[in-house]
Amino acid sequence: MSRIQLLDPNQKGREAEALETRLSQLVIGQDDAITKIVEAYQGFQTGLAAAGRPIGNFLFLGPTGSGKTRVVEATAEALLKNPGAVVKIDCGEYQHSHEIAKLIGSPPGYLGHRETHALLSQEALNRYHTEELKLSLVLFDEIEKASDALWNLLLGILDKGTLTLGDNRRVDFSQCMIFMTSNLGAAEMSELTAPRLGFHAASSSDDSSKLISKITLAGVAAARRRFSPEFMNRLDHVVVFRSLGAVELRKIVDIELDIVQQRIRAVASENRFSITVTESAKKLLLSEGTDVRYGARPLKRAIERLLVRPLSNLVASRQIRPGDSIRVSHPPDAPSLAFSCDTESVRAWRAGREAA
Repeated sequence: MSRIQLLDPNQKGREAEALETRLSQLVIGQDDAITKIVEAYQGFQTGLAAAGRPIGNFLFLGPTGSGKTRVVEATAEALLKNPGAVVKIDCGEYQHSHEIAKLIGSPPGYLGHRETHALLSQEALNRYHTEELKLSLVLFDEIEKASDALWNLLLGILDKGTLTLGDNRRVDFSQCMIFMTSNLGAAEMSELTAPRLGFHAASSSDDSSKLISKITLAGVAAARRRFSPEFMNRLDHVVVFRSLGAVELRKIVDIELDIVQQRIRAVASENRFSITVTESAKKLLLSEGTDVRYGARPLKRAIERLLVRPLSNLVASRQIRPGDSIRVSHPPDAPSLAFSCDTESVRAWRAGREAA
């Protein structure tokens, strides 16, 4: 008698789990987008993704600064070890139909045909492929700004996974994840979240679920008003990003400070130093960089203004020397951060170098 074994369809493979873990470290507050990307990637890894189509067609909706572009860059960092490994198309540059020639090249016989290089060529898509992973990430940023000509171009890419260039060469998008971002519906979403955004939680989990549902419906409705049914019907996932609150921004402070640490570590070894940022300093950065209307972008600017620029001045004026351990704090009532050098650590470090 055969034995029936119950299988668990919710269990993920190791590669997908690793991607989910890494994206959760790099992206805060947008679990729905992470889940959809991981699902599409696992379909690609197992060979069960739909043949003749891109791996996944994603439309990301939400207010500015909520992390739409960051999710794509984080996916590139997690999979290709390079956050810049994205073919990015700024749709604000394609508001007129004739500008599409920059994407697909001019047909033979047109003036400047040989000088026009298509931005969506097969070579451009394959540029970031590695020996381990043949996958491309293509981002159409602020898609609502594009002309109808670009939307019509996308219909073929999203449905058949192919594009014909001006010189009749064919481009294969079957190994691509296609991402499109848009701020459509952001005003309606902000109105829904304004009373509790940032510092007040919903009164109950039911209220929170209802709010998320309303935000999602507002974003999707705005997209349906702007885009044709043919376009919307070719999307695999429409993900609505919610605005970031105080809890999420506090976590983003740590992520952005880690990026600053990486920049310092990337400096030549003979000029390298280390920094420790205290909780008081983090609170100042958070208070200076919090703006519920613009999400995480003001926080990044605050870190550049209050931390990175002063560090640059200290390095340029030789107040920071190689091997120094810098403590960054915020004294009570002070308007800016305070920087101090841990002399004991410096002596120990230099003594170790001299002994070696």
